[in-house]
Amino acid sequence: MKKLLLLLSVLIVFLAIANSSNLLPNVSKILPFPGVSQEPQLKVEKQTVVYEESIVIKAIEKALPSVVTVGISKTTSTGDFFEIDPFNPFSPFKRIPGQKKEVEQNIGSGFIISEDGLIVTNRHVVSDTDASYTVLTNDDKKYKVAKIYRDPLNDLAIIKIDAAGLKPLTLGSSSNLKLGQLVIAIGTPLGEFRNTVTSGIISGLGRGITAGSPFESYVERLDNVIQTDAAINSGNSGGPLINSSGQAIGINTAVSSEGQNIGFAIPINIVNDLIKNFNQAGGKIERPYLGIRYKMIDRQTAILNDLPEGAYIIQVVENSPAEKAGLQEEDIIIEFEGQKIKGDDDDETLQKLIAQKKVGDKVKLKFWRNEITKEINIVLGNFE
Repeated sequence: MKKLLLLLSVLIVFLAIANSSNLLPNVSKILPFPGVSQEPQLKVEKQTVVYEESIVIKAIEKALPSVVTVGISKTTSTGDFFEIDPFNPFSPFKRIPGQKKEVEQNIGSGFIISEDGLIVTNRHVVSDTDASYTVLTNDDKKYKVAKIYRDPLNDLAIIKIDAAGLKPLTLGSSSNLKLGQLVIAIGTPLGEFRNTVTSGIISGLGRGITAGSPFESYVERLDNVIQTDAAINSGNSGGPLINSSGQAIGINTAVSSEGQNIGFAIPINIVNDLIKNFNQAGGKIERPYLGIRYKMIDRQTAILNDLPEGAYIIQVVENSPAEKAGLQEEDIIIEFEGQKIKGDDDDETLQKLIAQKKVGDKVKLKFWRNEITKEINIVLGNFE
């Protein structure tokens, strides 16, 4: 018995030494330790990496053919300058006229929404009405932009090129986005690196930003945008932010100049509404228009100043529906179609209530003037 125990002890020591010296690479299969299994863990990790990579790759392959680069062409001229002529004492300054120069540059991105050449981009990308624009598709075909439809309310535009057989990008929904959701940005950063893709997550929702273009003198306040840490740079504007299914869930709009990995996109539902409006209006963008500049009076301000809560009119636009109906500066609109205007509620601001109507709709307003409440009917015009 003692010899048998001694023999077993020697065998166990030998196996332990061989295992530690990699002499028995499969010893874990012979003598597994309870609760420890390294090989299955490695297999799971490898499968996870391959699975995530394949999702991103498939999403990019699905969306990339629909992404375009937007370029600008514009004639610029240098200012006149004066040259000194030392041989003419009576008129020593000679005026030299400036030189004209044709500038061509890629400035933004966009994505195809119809086979016959409708493309969505940012309004600030195509804001210069004196310039001409071109579109470069994923297969290196170049088209002149035939028509531009700019949205007066959002930083969006629809551009038209004469083409056929294009591949539209599938548009998703931005109603149920979640923090941490995988997203991919596609575009032409810096106007130079076409078909650039970057990935990240949704890092914020419902943000408010000021957006613009480094190539155009244009800025605008945007609310309720998507924040992402996917790298977005100048030139990405107008390109899609897609989900893991290759569907557009936003349109890349701006990047923070004060931080890193902070980019912003307009939710795709706003784009969907624009496209619906465009199609219903027969190929143009119509936005209901009242014709006032106003400032919201919240409940606290109203109580402190003995005023009603609502939209305080700062300016009435000349020849607007508001002026024709008799609204004046310092009037306070307190109801729109029977719905109270609440200065503390973003969902019940006057502009959002107007946006739910159509051009030509007759609406009833209740407003406050000189401590008297009045009612008025106004026919909404088109914002041009």
